[in-house]
This record gives sequence, structure tokens and C-alpha cells, in this order.
Amino acid sequence: MIRVKGIEKSFGELKVLKGIDLQVQPAEIVTIVGPSGAGKTTLLQVIGTLSRPDAGQVWIRETEVGRLDDRKLAAFRNHEIGFVFQFHHLLPEFTALENVCIPGFIARTPRKAVEGRALELLDYLKLVDRKNHKPSELSGGERQRVAVARALMNRPAVILADEPSGNLDSENQRDLHNLFFRLRDELKQTFVIVTHDNDLARLSDRIITLRDGMTCPTTGSVSSNS
Repeated sequence: MIRVKGIEKSFGELKVLKGIDLQVQPAEIVTIVGPSGAGKTTLLQVIGTLSRPDAGQVWIRETEVGRLDDRKLAAFRNHEIGFVFQFHHLLPEFTALENVCIPGFIARTPRKAVEGRALELLDYLKLVDRKNHKPSELSGGERQRVAVARALMNRPAVILADEPSGNLDSENQRDLHNLFFRLRDELKQTFVIVTHDNDLARLSDRIITLRDGMTCPTTGSVSSNS
């Protein structure tokens, strides 16, 4: 599903990623953990094509994304990658339904099909009765579930999540974690999640530990090149 080879990334004189190799299998939940400044979010941005690496390659569904120009890369990102962030990033002026529809409209999918898919997702996530509510009218857990529905809109190859439960209380954290595993089991969805949440990390299929821009040897199937 995902292959990352020899990824390096620097910001000025600071080398953040130092030759990262990893693979993620279909329907796998992988968590990336490590101290602040280890390069976790930078790695997630590179995998998500939001940042181009200085060296190395990323393949998603056998497409080497670094070979795509900006226009093709944006289209690929919209179709193949879903994003869930700590602060959900829903557009406040739009309803839950409209927020979920946005990736489909960007993909130029016909409106009827987009709205039908959005309603199916909201129903699946037990939010259909909140479809006409704006983000300010939703609870924190509901807003994050709307963000998950939006990420699922175009049936992406992978969902990338950056501290998705970091802004939730303990009950909503558990609900969100259970949702991820239900999506893996029922929809065969693949996840790569950056988290400081030890409970979520322990539940995941595999943990990748980053430290000083490199993966730790204890991660087994994941290696790094110095």
C-alpha cells in the first residue's frame, strides 16, 4: 500500500528526517510515536504529499508520488489520501454535510453522487441527524467524526491522522480509537497515525518509533539509514 525509501528532509541547517524506510500494508493501523521534534509530523506530511522530501521516494498504490507534477499531485492527494487533524479543520460556515462533501466536489464528482456518499458516511458514523448543523453546533467528538467522514469521502488508499484524539476528552478519545479499528475491520481502511496517546499506540497493529529523525532499531520491520 505505502512504501517509503530513504526519505531525507531538512529545514535550513536542521536535518529533520535522516533516511527513513518503511512499509504499510493494506488495512493496517500504524502509529508513529516519539518525542517532540523527532520528525513525526514532517514524515506524515511527506507521506501525505504535503511536503516534498529532499531525497528518497514515496509510493502509494504503486504510484511514485515524487514523479507527479503539482497539478497531478494535488489530484492524486484528493483521491488517494484522507487527512484527520487534531483540530478537525472543518469550515465553520458550512454544515456537517457540506464539509463532508468538499473532497468530492474538488474531485468533480457529480453532486448527487457526492451528497449520497456523504449521507451514507454520516449515517455510518451515527451523525446523519446532525447533517445540517455547523461545526459550532457540534460537540468535539462529533466534529472529529465529521472530519473522519470527510477523509473517507473519496475512498482513499490511506488516512493520515496527526494527533487526532489530542483535543478530545477521555470518552471521546476511546470512541474515536474504536472508530478507527471499526473502519479497518469493516471497510479495510489503512491508517498512519502520529500520536502521543499510549493507549492508541498499544492498540495499533504496529508502532514506529522516531527519534532524532531516525526510526529506532526496536521497530523491527522498519529501518533507517544514517
